[in-house]
Amino acid sequence: MNRHLTAASLLAGAALLASMAASVAAGKYTIGISNTVQGNGWREEMICAMKAQALASGEVAKLNIAHRNTDAAGQLEDIRNLISAKVDAIVVNPADPAGIKAGLEEATKAGIVVVAVDQAVTEPSAYIISNNQEQYAYLGAKWLFQQMGGKGEVFYMRGAAGASADSDRDKGFKKALAEFPDVKVAQEVFTGWQQDQAKQQILSFLATGTPINGIWTSGIDNVIVDALVEQQAPMVPVVGADNAGFVGQLSSVKGLVGAAVTNPGSIGGAGVTLALQILDGKKPAQQTVLVNPELWENATDAGKAKLKSVVDPSLSPEWPVSISIPDWTTYTKDQIISCKGPGE
Repeated sequence: MNRHLTAASLLAGAALLASMAASVAAGKYTIGISNTVQGNGWREEMICAMKAQALASGEVAKLNIAHRNTDAAGQLEDIRNLISAKVDAIVVNPADPAGIKAGLEEATKAGIVVVAVDQAVTEPSAYIISNNQEQYAYLGAKWLFQQMGGKGEVFYMRGAAGASADSDRDKGFKKALAEFPDVKVAQEVFTGWQQDQAKQQILSFLATGTPINGIWTSGIDNVIVDALVEQQAPMVPVVGADNAGFVGQLSSVKGLVGAAVTNPGSIGGAGVTLALQILDGKKPAQQTVLVNPELWENATDAGKAKLKSVVDPSLSPEWPVSISIPDWTTYTKDQIISCKGPGE
C-alpha cells in the first residue's frame, strides 16, 4: 500500500519547527547512511538534510556515512560495513535494487531498520520513502509535448543507467510519449546526473545541427540552458527539476519557456525521520510513502507568480529549492545549509 503526499508546502514548515529543533535531548541511536553519487547538488542536499534532521531530532548520537562515487557492488560492500559497525538503522539511496538486495536482507536479519530514500528497492523488509519518480517524468513530459504543439523532436536526457529512479522516470516519460504519437525522440542519452557530462552531451548534439523542438532533462537542467545561451541555439522549451539555478533561469533568461518539476533532496531528512519512528516503535501501516510532485511553469501568469515565490538565489544552483518536507523534517534552513550532523 502506498501513502501519497502532496508537495504543496515543501518550502514551508522548517522555520515554524525551529524551537523543536533547539530543544533536543541526548541522542541514543547510530544511523548508517549509504549514498553512491558525489559531486551532484541534489545528492549533496540529500546528505545535508540527513545530517540536519539527525541533529534536529535529538535522538541520534552518531552518523556513520558512506558517501562516495561507486556502483552497486561498492554499495553492497558499504552496507555490509555498516552492518559490521552495528548501526541501529541504515538509510540508503540505492544504486541498483537487485545489486544490493542481499545486503538489505542481511541488515534486516541483524535487527537493523532499513529505509530506502529517493528510489525503490526490491527487498520486501525495507521501508521506502521516495519522491514519485514516475509521476515526476510524466508531468514534465506531458507539459513539454503540449508546448511543442503535440509534434516534433525531443532530446531525452535521462539520469543514471540502472538506477530505479531512472527506470521509473523512463516509464513516466514513455507514458506521456504514448499520448503524443507525433512526438519523436531525436536522441536519448544518460547524463549520470552529472553537470559536466550533461553539458558536453548537449553541446555535442547541438554541433550536429539536428533540429529539435524540446528538451526533457532528468534534473540536470541549468547547464542545458547555459549551453543554449552560449551557442546562441534556438531556445526550445526545457523541462527540469526545482533546482535553484534552473528556477532562477525560468524567471530571468530571455525567451526561455520551461517548467520545473519538484523533486526535493530533503527526502533524505524524511528518511531519517522514518527510521527514527520505526526505532521508537512507531512502524507505519504502509511500507512505502510517496511524495507527489508539482510542476512550476513560466508560460502562464499564475506559473510565473509561483516561480517568483519560490526562487532562492541564496542556495547553490544545483540544490532544489524545496529544502524541507512538512511533517517529515524539523530542521531550519540554517541547519541544512551548514550541513552538520550530531557531534560535528
